[in-house]
Amino acid sequence: MTEKNYTISDLVDVVRKGNAPPPCDTTLQVHAYYAEEGISRGRWEVSSLFINGNGVVMGGLLSAAADIMMAYAIASCLNDDQRFASINLQTTFHRPAFQGVVEIEARVERLGKSVAYLVADLTQDGKKVASSVSSVMIMEA
Repeated sequence: MTEKNYTISDLVDVVRKGNAPPPCDTTLQVHAYYAEEGISRGRWEVSSLFINGNGVVMGGLLSAAADIMMAYAIASCLNDDQRFASINLQTTFHRPAFQGVVEIEARVERLGKSVAYLVADLTQDGKKVASSVSSVMIMEA
């Protein structure tokens, strides 16, 4: 079965109109609620499924949640004639995250013709748990 390919408008409409998000968002339980002018905000409902053997959120999943929100940030700057793909993703962990809500804010720091640079901050209970940076390739659709 082939999954739907989302256009830039489709991604932005997830936030603006409440349309169905891509499957990765649903699987990870990340909900984007804002995406405008290179900034996105969302909430990650961390369930027990995402807790590792040490009782904290698995780091790769924090990175994935940041990546999802960075996609909404860059989508808010592009049009349907464009696509994007991550070139790299680096996450720094500041403190453990636990089951509960993680707030995520992502923003486009620099937007070029073929590459954009993005950052995301993940917080839980008002404390920063992780920061991610990513380079994203911009291509024609």
